[in-house]
Amino acid sequence: MTTTSTPETTADADLRTELTDGYHLVVDALRMNDIDTIYGVVGIPITDLARLAQARGIRYIGFRHESNAGHAAAAAGFLTKKPGICLTVSAPGFLNGLVALANATTNCFPMVQISGSSERHLVDLRQGDYEEMDQLAAAQPFCKAAYRVSRVEDIGRGIARALRTAVSGRPGGVYLDIPAAVLGSVMDAEAGARTLSRLVDPAPRQFPGPEAVDRAVELLAGAERPLLVLGKGAAYAQADDRVREFVESTGIPFVPMSMAKGLLPDDHPQSAATARSLALKKADVVMLVGARLNWLLNHGQAPQWNPGARFIHVDIEAREMDSNQPVAAPLVGDIESVLEAIAERAKPGRITAPAAWRAELGARSAQNVAKMAERLKADPHPMQFMGALKAVRDVVREHPETYIVNEGANALDIARNVIDMHVPRHRLDSGTWGVMGIGMGYAIAAAVESGGAPVVAVEGDSAFGFSGMELETICRYGLPVVTVVMNNGGVYRGDDVNPLGDAPSPTTLMSAARHDRMIEAFGGRGYRATTPAEVTAALTEALASGGPALIDCVIDPSAGTESGHIAHLNPKGITGGNIGSGGGERTSRVNS
Repeated sequence: MTTTSTPETTADADLRTELTDGYHLVVDALRMNDIDTIYGVVGIPITDLARLAQARGIRYIGFRHESNAGHAAAAAGFLTKKPGICLTVSAPGFLNGLVALANATTNCFPMVQISGSSERHLVDLRQGDYEEMDQLAAAQPFCKAAYRVSRVEDIGRGIARALRTAVSGRPGGVYLDIPAAVLGSVMDAEAGARTLSRLVDPAPRQFPGPEAVDRAVELLAGAERPLLVLGKGAAYAQADDRVREFVESTGIPFVPMSMAKGLLPDDHPQSAATARSLALKKADVVMLVGARLNWLLNHGQAPQWNPGARFIHVDIEAREMDSNQPVAAPLVGDIESVLEAIAERAKPGRITAPAAWRAELGARSAQNVAKMAERLKADPHPMQFMGALKAVRDVVREHPETYIVNEGANALDIARNVIDMHVPRHRLDSGTWGVMGIGMGYAIAAAVESGGAPVVAVEGDSAFGFSGMELETICRYGLPVVTVVMNNGGVYRGDDVNPLGDAPSPTTLMSAARHDRMIEAFGGRGYRATTPAEVTAALTEALASGGPALIDCVIDPSAGTESGHIAHLNPKGITGGNIGSGGGERTSRVNS
């Protein structure tokens, strides 16, 4: 705060008026609401805001690109149930952060992007101010809510509104616009302090109605082949004990979505993850807990699903019900409250999964696990995804506290199947939107918010390219992040060719790339691995070091499938030259 003297118009020459400004009020409002970390990129007009926040005890993590800072803030929100804060400059920096803000909203992660902006009177008249843009209007379509603070005395209210909106109901991304003039505005410090407030119960519990609970209980009690689908919303809820109690007391088999893996151990006897296709195809009553019937679940449609299946949907957002399939028993409320209500209103033993159904899924799981074990035994040369990821799995099993961050196409799909999880909220991946580029931001957030737990980021070489410069950030802060790059020299795979010349094909990357040398340039440990045994040795040493490291895993360029497990989403077409031209007809390639 700044102290200035008032004019000495009375005999009291020592009279002083204490002043404050927008920078101090922003920091004071964040601290009052227990915000202890900011992720961002500094510049005009928010550099001094970051400096002040750090000086007042808020941890500031500075990134090389706003999108990565935003992804870190979003992951922090998922891990902590508190809004993650991303700080950006105006216009271009704001736009860079907008992808992460939209992704946070789609994934239901609480996040607030605070951006400085140009002077309103200049922007509104399009007078050509520095980085002129109507950022509020630009943000509104892509986030849960957007607010602008136009007066210094409204900063406290703006911060409170943004934080509550981000975390209440269905969480999401919120944009808060603070023009440079507001940040620099001065007001009486005592009056400014009165404008700040601490939120009371920002995410209140929401209880389902008794009739809705009874309806769901009746459905589950009468089911012959019940199934639970646990989504990342169930992991976010941090109702771990309640979820486990419900699963184990009913005996209902469960399928976890990728970021719900570890909510119950992947080797839990009721897990049907390794019999997922059979479970979806035959289940007659399906209870969705923190999961949505979106594209990741084939919209609940046949032939992947039993066309006669009846759905029970647990979600805090009533509008989500019936979005893809009719919901027979909607349960609107937070997950912990819903499961508590079911436990209270269902008599002990009322809901029990038939033994025959559990045995059928168990037999299919055992069969598929045995097939996977046989595949994992293979050790072909050059190294394949499966061999490299088995090595990662085996090392991580010895360190269950390790967070796994995962993105790519084949690197994502295969790692999700190979690397088993045993601890809640320890797997972070590209999620609902399938965004590439989340890797380093999520990894940094996991290391920071966990207080220094080890993080292994399993990255496709293409996906790594979106955020690879954040290796410098990881090294600058000395974070325990080990990046494992699945380097097959291409997008999807590295053996595609340009039929008309020597220029690289659209999916070709540098097969000779040395990602390990990138991190060495910043002072981290670099490893190059060409066999699973080398991956094992490198990862073991890297985790033991407790510092930044990168393992460049050299994968067979012919390994991988175009678009991974979602090739069916590609439009079918023909690649190559012009059909019927003098060059002749090209061979068609169908992605299916």
